[in-house]
Amino acid sequence: MKHTQLGEFEELVLLVVGSLHDNAYSISIKAELKEKTKRNPSIGALHSALNRLEKKGFITSHEGGATAERGGRRKRFYQITAFGRKALDQSYELRSSLYHTLPKISYAGK
Repeated sequence: MKHTQLGEFEELVLLVVGSLHDNAYSISIKAELKEKTKRNPSIGALHSALNRLEKKGFITSHEGGATAERGGRRKRFYQITAFGRKALDQSYELRSSLYHTLPKISYAGK
C-alpha cells in the first residue's frame, strides 16, 4: 500500500480537487484555494503539489480538449481517486480524535 501521509498544503489541494470535481484544473484550484484559505499559492507550488499527489496515487489527471480561447492549448484536469479520498478520511479522523482530547478548560487570559 502506498504512503497516505499528507502535508498541510497537499491536504488543502486534495480537498479542493475533490470539491471542484469535474472542474479541477490548475487555475480553478488556485482560485478556490485563494478564496477559501486567503492564501495565494504560486502556480509552481501548486503544480509541485499536484505532481506529488499524482505520484502518490491520490489524484489522476487527463488533458481536456484544445480551445481557441487558450490558443489551442489543453487544460489538465485532476480528479481525486478512491485512495485519495481514503487519505483525506484518515487525516480527518486523526485530526478529529486529537481535537477531542483537548481538555474542556478556558484558555483565555492564560
